[in-house]
Amino acid sequence: MQVVTINYIPGKEIEALGLVKGNVVQSKNIGKDIMAGFKTIAGGEIKSYTEMLAEARQIATSRMVKEAEAMGADAVISARFASSSIMDGTAEIIAYGTAVKLK
Repeated sequence: MQVVTINYIPGKEIEALGLVKGNVVQSKNIGKDIMAGFKTIAGGEIKSYTEMLAEARQIATSRMVKEAEAMGADAVISARFASSSIMDGTAEIIAYGTAVKLK
């Protein structure tokens, strides 16, 4: 399954099948939140949150791809990510795009 951010697959004719998406809401445990709180005082990267968001993007992408496969798609074009904070220490990541069949 190809997933691209552009609006086409180079050299291929496509048939749009529809919107596909996958989302996840992730959080870290209280210990990681406390350590992250200390890090905000000193400054710098909060690696536990960076890792959490990378994992969330992977899960959301996998769910989007599964939805596209269920539609019989060969690829997802115009792939994008969006995120939002649901509550302290949590984040929602959504991956979305257009499922297409290659001709």
